[in-house]
Amino acid sequence: MEILETKHRFIELRAKGYSYDKIALELNKAKQTLIDWSKELKGEIEIRKATELELIYESYFLLKKSRLQSLGDLLLRIETEIGERSLSTIPTDKLLDIYLKYSNQIKEELEPVNESKGREPITIIFTEPEVGY
Repeated sequence: MEILETKHRFIELRAKGYSYDKIALELNKAKQTLIDWSKELKGEIEIRKATELELIYESYFLLKKSRLQSLGDLLLRIETEIGERSLSTIPTDKLLDIYLKYSNQIKEELEPVNESKGREPITIIFTEPEVGY
């Protein structure tokens, strides 16, 4: 059982990039034994390296999923803040610009992905907001 635990530790250390010399000192094993284990356990070491790298990417938001989650969380916070504010302080011309911008964005979002598959285009009718001068 001890040899199995030692091999697991060896896999962990090699995956983290430790040299044979450092591992030999820590595990109290001959360097040649470690080289032999490296050949024997090559697949496990590579899997562990990939796992270690993914953990690093995830911790620094380098994975696309993590970045999207972070951006989505921030967007929700911004939407909540905007929802709590009054739009009455925004000048009419700016408010109309914002309205048109978001109207166009909604139109783009609702466009069919591929009209060649027999989907009907969606028609949306927008009315201008009532503006008090």
